Amino acid sequence: MLISVIEMEMMRKLSFLIFIICIIISFKNRNAETKKGSVITTKWFSSPDSTSPFSDTFSSHALFFSFDQEGIQNMGKPNQSLEYNFYRNSCPQAEQIVRSVVQQLYKVRPSVAPALLRLVFHDCFIEGCDASVLLDATEGMASEKDTPPNVSLKGFDIIDLIKSELEEACPGVVSCADTLVLAAREAVVLAGGPFYPLYTGRRDSFTSFADAATYELPSPHADLSDTLASFSSRGFDERETVSLLGAHSIGVIHCKFFQFRLYNFGGTNKPDPSLDTRFLEEMRSICNHSHISTSTSSAPAPTFTGSPSSSTAPSPCFDHLSSLLAEDPGMDMAYEGPGTDFGTLYYRSLLQGKGILYADQQLMAGEGTGIWVRAYASDSSLFRRDFALAMMKLSNLGVLRAPMGQIRLQCSKVA
Repeated sequence: MLISVIEMEMMRKLSFLIFIICIIISFKNRNAETKKGSVITTKWFSSPDSTSPFSDTFSSHALFFSFDQEGIQNMGKPNQSLEYNFYRNSCPQAEQIVRSVVQQLYKVRPSVAPALLRLVFHDCFIEGCDASVLLDATEGMASEKDTPPNVSLKGFDIIDLIKSELEEACPGVVSCADTLVLAAREAVVLAGGPFYPLYTGRRDSFTSFADAATYELPSPHADLSDTLASFSSRGFDERETVSLLGAHSIGVIHCKFFQFRLYNFGGTNKPDPSLDTRFLEEMRSICNHSHISTSTSSAPAPTFTGSPSSSTAPSPCFDHLSSLLAEDPGMDMAYEGPGTDFGTLYYRSLLQGKGILYADQQLMAGEGTGIWVRAYASDSSLFRRDFALAMMKLSNLGVLRAPMGQIRLQCSKVA
């Protein structure tokens, strides 16, 4: 028994060592400058190393970040039994299948990126990354999908499509939880964000957590203290919270999430005084009184980006799926137009009083959070490095591993 325990511990350490080596090779790790124990600069490269184990993951314009030792130690350590490249023997093409489907869909409808980002956040934030948000309601079980913060979630059909491709290639092998975190990672890359390595081997929940989804997701109307407390309850500090909210660089925010700031802030019948005057008028032109809803749904959650290559032909159902992803009118987070650096606009907008969501603009109300907003606004490479690490940590929250959980054959139904 003792020998077995020792062997398991040696295998765990070996697996982690291999993972670190892969990161070092892939990202050409270099020493970063530090100040007061925190990394403040990183090195970027314009193209992948042809010898990198991740070389097929990136397009020619993909960007790389390097981790110093502190960064490696704080990547968000997963459940000990998760592994890097978990499906290397059971389904070696799994990650390429996920990448291919997301890439093809993104070409048709770029809104898949924020949809998948938001979906993974709403899953992982509630009882961990267990695909519970994907379950339909059944007799005796309410669904997270039907709760007020989640009624506007999109991307379920994308996950179903990816899962059907995985089931055809490797029946009963790849979990819905892994499918979701991998799809979100590819979406981030395609949207212009950083690639980040992921451990895999998650299993799927047997149940949905509707009550937790109703009350525990961060609100777009929250004061800074409430937002920080919400993220802190999941293990994220101020720096990580500010970096994760940078996901609000992409996607469309509907008027119902910020309308109270435009006309009746705090019951004063006046706009939020923290809003830039010209930006207020721009927002009002899009969300006038006739568009106002009484909905108080929770805010959209973080979203992320990057771009690989694929030779797989599009599925016939892509055209149908693209119509399901159409967005209702709202405020485009990238309101200065496409091509803006992922993350940069978001933080600069907060410095200018142009945060669309109240909870976002509140980041400037705290000394600590304000420091990180200014840092990310001036150093995009620092933001991308921190965002990648925070996404890795988010993806490792509360995972289930065998013998816990299951592998669902359909992501919306318990197997």
